[in-house]
Amino acid sequence: MGAMTNYLIVIEKGENNFSAYSPDVLGCVATGKTIEETVQRMRDALYFHLEDLYYRGEPIPQAQGLEKHIAEINSNAGDFFTFAWVDLSLMLAEAA
Repeated sequence: MGAMTNYLIVIEKGENNFSAYSPDVLGCVATGKTIEETVQRMRDALYFHLEDLYYRGEPIPQAQGLEKHIAEINSNAGDFFTFAWVDLSLMLAEAA
């Protein structure tokens, strides 16, 4: 699948849990009870989402980095949010 493998994810605090999305991979989300669980679930969700796109012959969204998305994140995020990088390089290497 090639290209950059570090995808930015935004993690928001909900009433009872955390949720995450990647501004580079629309439609791929995850939730969890803790930030750590949410990041792990998002890593898995991204991998399976990108794998599905790859096997269907559709374009893989390129990781754009924080600079491209910071204004959008600041204006759309709730009261509490943080972000993290999800590195899929090991998962993608094992799949190859």
